[in-house]
Amino acid sequence: MRLVLYQPDIPQNTGTMVRLAACLGVAVDIVEPAGFDVSDRNFRRAGMDYLDRVEIVRHRSWSTFEEWRRARSIRLVLATTAGETRYTDFAFTGEDAILVGRESAGVPESVHAAADARVVIPMRPGFRSLNVAVSAAILLGEACRQAGWPTPET
Repeated sequence: MRLVLYQPDIPQNTGTMVRLAACLGVAVDIVEPAGFDVSDRNFRRAGMDYLDRVEIVRHRSWSTFEEWRRARSIRLVLATTAGETRYTDFAFTGEDAILVGRESAGVPESVHAAADARVVIPMRPGFRSLNVAVSAAILLGEACRQAGWPTPET
């Protein structure tokens, strides 16, 4: 399973999601450009002592990520307020890549179109969206539950 961060804007959210992924045994893909320096050195300075325990793949652009993903036949599941399927009704697999968008702008229509599935976290009327790290935690929790992991051995 993978967590894909599309052009993240806020280093603290990115750090939270990398730590979440490390704890759950999920790989992280960062699609650049980001709104900050995403180097290992910068993460370590921010106290990311989990860096050695998570696989992070950086992609220079959306097109390089898409080429990489398609070559591996990885299903892309987009978290979006415009999703057609409630995340609890979606059948996740351990091979999915769950994509979350930028804090400031989500993802462009071309990314929506490229996704194999679009899932939504239902919210009360009148609320725009959840924090991206919170959304990632909700989705990864459900995806891992469905996939039966992490296990104590993971």
